[in-house]
Amino acid sequence: MSEIHEVALKAAGYDYALRIYPAAEPNGSMLVWLHGGAFMFGTLDMPEADQVGRRLSAAGITVASVDYTLAPLDALDRLSPPDSDADFPSPEQLRAEADAAGPRARFPVASLQIVAAFDWAVDNAVRYGADPARVALGGASAGANLSAGAAMRLRDRATSLPSVLGLVYPSLHDGIVPANDELRALLRDVPPARIFTPEARAAINRNYLPDAGDPEGYAFPGGRNLVGLPPVLIVNAELDSLRASGEAFAAELATASVDVHVVRQRGAMHGYLNEVGHPAAERTLALLTDAVTQDYRER
Repeated sequence: MSEIHEVALKAAGYDYALRIYPAAEPNGSMLVWLHGGAFMFGTLDMPEADQVGRRLSAAGITVASVDYTLAPLDALDRLSPPDSDADFPSPEQLRAEADAAGPRARFPVASLQIVAAFDWAVDNAVRYGADPARVALGGASAGANLSAGAAMRLRDRATSLPSVLGLVYPSLHDGIVPANDELRALLRDVPPARIFTPEARAAINRNYLPDAGDPEGYAFPGGRNLVGLPPVLIVNAELDSLRASGEAFAAELATASVDVHVVRQRGAMHGYLNEVGHPAAERTLALLTDAVTQDYRER
């Protein structure tokens, strides 16, 4: 099998790339994977992207990690809380790291690119030892949102659907879903820099979708028509203000008669896939491996 390599694509008027992690010993499955980063940040080299590609390919799954076009940085100055801890990068640091990202664009560019990336994976699955009917789709945080929106586009197009959706600490609604008493109590001990406030979430979402116009629900699938989606794995971080969105989405999927498996990673905060070796990251990689490898058609 070939080594890790990149494939150049173009969709929605923008060039982008896939980094392909060929399976060491293919088990017939493939995953199109999307990193997070508030729609504005993230690279293929961050652990949330690279670790997933390396670990799942070692388990027999070819991974296509998508270097989708990022949104502009207009909301950046509103994201760092005034009392953030020393580990949280400043807006200046984040801006410097993001300067190399190239051209930027808002919704629907990344959403359309992910559909094209999924189509490429289906068309090329056989060359990587995968079944075109066993191509999964998933992501973390904003990447999970993008995955769910792309799955809705694919459903509405009525062609190939992902075999399964894997959504890790997702943000799926336009705004913060209110936390229950249990989650509010847990968040009191979380550093402010690790919490998404309603104000920060609004800044991120309006930066991605300025006019809040989302009639089909492709930008923010939460609360929309979810009937006909493929089976879904949702993995939430326990100490995450976005956990309520993942839990609400799981309930919405169940109401829509979509098979859903929802897991809470105890003691974990948002973004834990970027901490290599974190126990929650190890458990989540195992859950993703199992979900992508299984053939739900035979259940």
